Amino acid sequence: MDNTGKHVKVHYIGTLDDGTVFDSSRERDEPLAFVCMAGQMIPGFDKAVVNMEIGETRTVRLEPEDAYGQPSDDAIQRIPINALPGAEKLSVGAEVALQGPDGIPHHATVIEMTDSDIVFDMNHPLAGKPLNFEITLLEAE
Repeated sequence: MDNTGKHVKVHYIGTLDDGTVFDSSRERDEPLAFVCMAGQMIPGFDKAVVNMEIGETRTVRLEPEDAYGQPSDDAIQRIPINALPGAEKLSVGAEVALQGPDGIPHHATVIEMTDSDIVFDMNHPLAGKPLNFEITLLEAE
């Protein structure tokens, strides 16, 4: 079955190699809906679902290149504290959403603070990590 371009619904459990669950639609009892191969998902997830049959369960391991990629130094941003209202209240380790030039919020973690600057790591928290998914295809229309 080719699910390219179809509206699909899946249940999934995502784990790290040590077995830690990082996300699960099953725990939320809320299937994930997306258009298969439309670029809405990480590439390896799309590739896993594209040829699945309804009711099939598949377990896949995705290397970082098929998931969130490798961490990039370009995603480390130093910003003057006075350019971000309220930034002085943050501390190292704080997670925030920063709006990018594209208007889309981006996850960021404070990794350094000085009296004048704050440094954010805007890499995805799962960048550089292999991911494991157990995926069950529920619908494909």
